[in-house]
Amino acid sequence: MRTYYDRGGDKAVVEVARDGLQAVEAFKNSREGELEAILMDIMMPNMDGIEETKTIRSLDHADAKSIPIIAMTANAFVEDMRKTKEAGMNEHLTKPVDGEKLLQVLYKYKKTGL
Repeated sequence: MRTYYDRGGDKAVVEVARDGLQAVEAFKNSREGELEAILMDIMMPNMDGIEETKTIRSLDHADAKSIPIIAMTANAFVEDMRKTKEAGMNEHLTKPVDGEKLLQVLYKYKKTGL
């Protein structure tokens, strides 16, 4: 499901997946450069975020190794952060997610100007 946002001229298109398997399929079916980042929930049905990230990073897809993957989780221990980093995630944000922090992280990885 795609949702379109416009916040004072800053625009975003958000593709939502119901579970880990659907998210992997959405990534597989995306064109190179179509997706700019993945906000990864760690606790998802059918495939958790750690396994999903490992799967995405192993795919034969032009963006598989480079797309920023951002963990979004209630798991805030050092061990949890180590697991997300080892799986191939770029950032680890804890819930409840601070909106400004999320925007900072997204801008950090933004490929094109707004």
